Order: sequence, then structure tokens, then C-alpha cells
Amino acid sequence: MNTQANTAMSQEAPPPSANARVAARDWPAITAELDDYGCAVLEKLLTPQECWDFAALYAREEHFRSHIEMARHGFGKGEYRYFRYPLPELLDGLRTALYARLAPIANAWNERLNVTMRYPAGHADFLRLCHESGQTRPTPLLLQYVAGDFNCLHQDLYGELAFPLQVAILLSEPGRDFTGGEFVLTEQRPRMQSRAEVVPLRQGDAVVFAVHNRPVNGTKGAYRVNLRHGVSRLRSGRRHTLGIIFHDAR
Repeated sequence: MNTQANTAMSQEAPPPSANARVAARDWPAITAELDDYGCAVLEKLLTPQECWDFAALYAREEHFRSHIEMARHGFGKGEYRYFRYPLPELLDGLRTALYARLAPIANAWNERLNVTMRYPAGHADFLRLCHESGQTRPTPLLLQYVAGDFNCLHQDLYGELAFPLQVAILLSEPGRDFTGGEFVLTEQRPRMQSRAEVVPLRQGDAVVFAVHNRPVNGTKGAYRVNLRHGVSRLRSGRRHTLGIIFHDAR
């Protein structure tokens, strides 16, 4: 075998496309997790190099439309930046591919809750509805935390139209880049105490979770429970997260 062939074989294959890596997931299992707990983990959705590349964008202001310091607004302590259009190619591809898989789940939830809204199969069609409603500003974001930072429990609602699921991808490695900073989800059921879910993530893992509420089966059929999400206090280091919200903002 010649040297060129050896070199070609030693090179790693490029990462699969956004659509391919999303399609390869066990979506029946993910759907069941979302139905049961309101969240599900997609392990290693991004490669370490992709995580580093996204985190490195934070310092490049040309990619973003706004910069938010959480403490100024009572959101917690830390900061984040909203991307501007056009989005980075991989981010745009993931947003499109994930939406296509999550829209049937969102529609099933609305049916169980007797909500008339049905989400289009394609993300471009859903964004068209957002833009027609005056929600035209992109919502994918990059978050940065340092020691002592945290994100208060909240819901990412930016207008009348809100897709009921969203995704957060951890770009940093726990134990190496930071300590603390766990993703936390709380659920409030009627006349019951709140339930907390702490979601363990590694670098490149994504968590899909309910934005606002989800259906839970009761003795008289499905009822609505409210959810909020946040990040616990970072003990040390620096933590970057990529957030994928599917509706645009007013």
C-alpha cells in the first residue's frame, strides 16, 4: 500500500451532517423520556472540536445581535449572547433537523391538552408563522458562566408563538473546565410540591426539555404541569452552553 493510501486511511472521517446525526438517535426512546420526565439527553451530539469552535465564537461580536448580563435583569449571574441571522451552518442545520423530530411530539402534547395549535412539519414554515406574528429576531444563544455564576429558574417565552420544546448543548467538560453548574429542571404539578430534575451532561451532550408546560396523565385524563429550567452555581472554571430555541422573538 502506498504512502498516500496510508495517509488517507489514517485521517478521521468528517463528522456526519446535522440531519444524519439527529436521524440516528433513538427517537421512540427520546419521546418516551420526554413524556415521562419532560427532558431527554442526546449524548455526544457535537464533537469536542465542534464544542471548542462554538465556544470560541463568544468573543467574536460579529456573530451576535445582543449581549445580556444576567445580573442587570435579575436573571441570575453570568452572561449570554443571541446569534444574529444567518446562523452558523451547523447550528442552523441542528435547529432544522431537531425541529422536524420534535414537532410530532409537540403536536401530540397539544392534542392531549386539547390545544388547537399544530406545528408545521418543517422549521422554515414555523418560522414563517413567527415572522408573520412579528417575532423576527433569532433566539439561538451562547451562554458563558464563570465561578459564582448561576441562571435562575425561568421559561424562554419570547412572544405569542412559542414552540414547547428546546435544546441546550454543553460545550465544556465537567471536572476539567468547570465544577458545579448543573442543569436543573423543576416541575410544578397542581396542589403538589415541586419536583426537581438534575440532568448530568458531558461535553457535546444535548438536553431536550419542555419550555413552559407538558401533559401528564391523571385519573381524569391529561393535565398541564408547568416547568422551569436553570443552572446551579458554578463552583470553579468556565462553562459555555449552546441554546437552541425554535421560535423567534418579538
